[in-house]
Amino acid sequence: MIKKVLVANRGEIAVRIMRSCREMGIRTVGVFSDADRKAMHVLYADEAYHIGPSPSAESYLNMDRILEVAKQSKADAIHPGYGFLSENAVFSEKCQKAGIKFIGPGPYAISQMGDKITARKTMIAAGVPVVPGTESAIISEAEAIKTVKEIGLPVMVKASAGGGGKGMRLVKKEADIKSSIRAARSEAKSAFGDDAVYIEKYIESPHHIEFQILADQHGNVIHLFERECSVQRRHQKIIEETPSPILTPAIRDEMGKAAVAAAKAVDYEGAGTIEFIVDNNLNYYFLEMNTRLQVEHPITERVVGVDLVKEQIHIASGEKLSYKQEELKQNGHAIECRVYAEDAANNFMPAPGKVTHIAIPYGVGVRVDGYIYEGFEIPIYYDPLIAKLIVWGRDRKDAIERTIRALQEFKITGVKNSLNFLENIMTAPDFVKGNYTTHFIDENIKHLMGEEPCQDDCEDMVIITAFLEYLYRLRKASPKEMTALKNNWKDYSRIRSVLKL
Repeated sequence: MIKKVLVANRGEIAVRIMRSCREMGIRTVGVFSDADRKAMHVLYADEAYHIGPSPSAESYLNMDRILEVAKQSKADAIHPGYGFLSENAVFSEKCQKAGIKFIGPGPYAISQMGDKITARKTMIAAGVPVVPGTESAIISEAEAIKTVKEIGLPVMVKASAGGGGKGMRLVKKEADIKSSIRAARSEAKSAFGDDAVYIEKYIESPHHIEFQILADQHGNVIHLFERECSVQRRHQKIIEETPSPILTPAIRDEMGKAAVAAAKAVDYEGAGTIEFIVDNNLNYYFLEMNTRLQVEHPITERVVGVDLVKEQIHIASGEKLSYKQEELKQNGHAIECRVYAEDAANNFMPAPGKVTHIAIPYGVGVRVDGYIYEGFEIPIYYDPLIAKLIVWGRDRKDAIERTIRALQEFKITGVKNSLNFLENIMTAPDFVKGNYTTHFIDENIKHLMGEEPCQDDCEDMVIITAFLEYLYRLRKASPKEMTALKNNWKDYSRIRSVLKL
């Protein structure tokens, strides 16, 4: 059994992993950059080590330094969390060679599924449906035009490496194919060091649905059902829920079996996620596999009742899965809201700074995974995700109502954040109905930004508020100001009408 785990990450995921380790009696080792000297994961770990300057390339992505700390601290395993080195086949192999357990899949599975073109080929061989498109990287622009004519517009040009919406271009006109390929290649080269791109048919009005899987070293693979992840901005998820409001039991069963087949095709080990794109007719296609723990894993934990981090550790220790497929079921409904330090009104720009006050919501069915505290300075160097609100209810309606209450109680001051934006999502009619796709935010942006025109009752509230302000100013006014205010009052006919004066 693993006795000491180095968590090669930061923020809320580092704290969340350490909590499960503590419950298992496993000691934890934290690592930190200059910017994170006072971060919560550093304070929570049993021991912590400095690994370099603030930029992630010089700290959290420094494989040799992290392995050096693992040896120095006598950690027998490394948990990479998500992001950073979690899907790095080279790091997984380096851990193996150093005699340190990598809590995740081996280098073969990571490389097979990390490259989207290779993953497509593997899924086709395994009989898992894939979106129509190229099976290899685009060699020439002439080849690209030929492919587009075969599968039809619109199409997506996508980078073979990486993710997070980088290296992606939607093409609706044939005249834009060449420029889109060049732009996608340039962005992919800059972000991932690899300019390989491919083309696939663009699914209109798509749903993004993923299945959580677990696989041990003994050939056992199970799925833990789905997560609906269609509420996105810039191809990045903001809200996830489970169960999906659109899946039927039959389609859910089919997709679960396809997810298990996908994992078996690469001899997978550990926790992973098979991502599908689903059209309005519930046709589903393999999108990609994330060979790591997902940001949204807590909603699966809440609905299925499995601690995924503990299962990862058991698997890495060589144990068999703790559960069989027939033992698992979905209980109730769970929603996760990602809370970002960002300015939604300014194109979701990151908004680092000092947290002056924070109030965490509590109550039945409410969980918060976070890492900020009062006085903490949110760094500029990393992803602006600062907390995750996870809410459970007996059904979807109950979960939405509880999420709204929790968001109203959640207070963060000192930095701009997305709490109000998330609450507006919860009240949007399309979301409440469960009738939304990956275009949801673009289609509802006025409501989400609080810019929709007021109805009559809304206008009346504005008028009443203006009247109350008028009375307040009148009470504080000097004799000269009072005369001016009274003269203005004569013109406030709408206010007098609303108030029946």
